[in-house]
This record gives sequence, C-alpha cells and structure tokens, in this order.
Amino acid sequence: MIYCLIKGKILFLHAENLKNAAKMDSNKIIGEKIKIFRENKNISVTEMAERSGLTEEQIDRIENNEYFPSLSPLIKIARVLGVRLGTFLDDQTEFGPVINRKIEQTGDESAKPANNVASRHKAMSYYALSQDKMGRHMEPFLIHIEPSKEADFIFSTHEGEEFIYVLEGIVEINYGKNIYLLEEGDSIYYDSIVAHHLHVGNDSKAKILGVIYTPY
Repeated sequence: MIYCLIKGKILFLHAENLKNAAKMDSNKIIGEKIKIFRENKNISVTEMAERSGLTEEQIDRIENNEYFPSLSPLIKIARVLGVRLGTFLDDQTEFGPVINRKIEQTGDESAKPANNVASRHKAMSYYALSQDKMGRHMEPFLIHIEPSKEADFIFSTHEGEEFIYVLEGIVEINYGKNIYLLEEGDSIYYDSIVAHHLHVGNDSKAKILGVIYTPY
C-alpha cells in the first residue's frame, strides 16, 4: 500500500506526519493517473466533461490534485477512459491474496466526497481494502459516515452494482423513489444505475462495508 511504501522511505517522520504524507501522495497519484490516461486516449477536458457529466472545472481540479474525487466521479471518469475503477487506486500488482489488518483500517480521511465543485460535503471517509490486488473486478471499501447538516442530497448514478453491509450505526439509503433504513447487521444489494444516496439515519456516526462492481 502507499502508506507502507512511504513508511519505508521516511522512517524518521512522526506517525501523524507520515499519515499526512501518505494522503498527499495518494491524491497526487490519482490525479496524475487520470490525466495520463486521458491524454493518451486524446480526450480533451471538454470531451471528458461532456461524456462523464462532470464539469471542466471539476476535472481540472481532480487532475491538478486540488480536489480528491469520491467514488461516483471516479466511476464516471473510468467509464469514459475505458478502464477499471481500481486502475486509479492501484498501488502495487499483487497476484495472490491481499490481506488488510484491522489495525490499518483507520479510514483514509483524504478520500472525501466530491460530487460537484461547489460541494464542501465531508460526511464520508473511505478506506480501500483491495488497492494492492491486480486485475480485480470488485472494489471493497470500509466507509466511515458522519452526520450531515445538508438537506438536499446529491444523488449518484452509474453503471454497475453495489453491496452495503452496516457494521455500526444506522444508515439511510435513498434509492430511486424509495427510502431504506438499515441498522447494524443489515445489508442491501442494488443496481447503481438507479439514482441513489447514502447517509446516516440519525445524528450518530455509522460505519459500513461497501463493495462496488463496475463493468468496463
């Protein structure tokens, strides 16, 4: 993982500085990868915006490492570029099993939602559980959700499927015209082409296991 690679290079940093350095490097890698793929395919920022439904400003900020995208924009960008979602998250190429220890699952606070440029919504943090696995077709995440004061949610829609299992707290999922309230131990599996939004179901924090599949 990125954290381990950085740790191996700067052993004398304090733990907090090391964590921040890892986040910054992760952001930079994702933005650079997207830009390289886009330019190699001769796709302009304008074309990328038109085909993905994102704004040109949003794409510029992502590629210039000014904005860390959430899963929804990343999925849309991956579809335009014809690559797996995991292509942007990959750090190493591990053919065998990938193991994540509980002690490492603190959540990547740099991975915040970024559904549009104007949004400053910071309700979620993601921890990728498979970024070292080569050629994978699923993207599992440990997701920490904070209560949000926003009343108007920005719905997400993209090709693929999602599986959500609630580990802690209560989660509310708006799916199309329906609303589902999930408690600890509950799960839901749905087609993500239907507009959806996930948030806490009360004023307390929640933690979920989310697995995303996107065709490419």
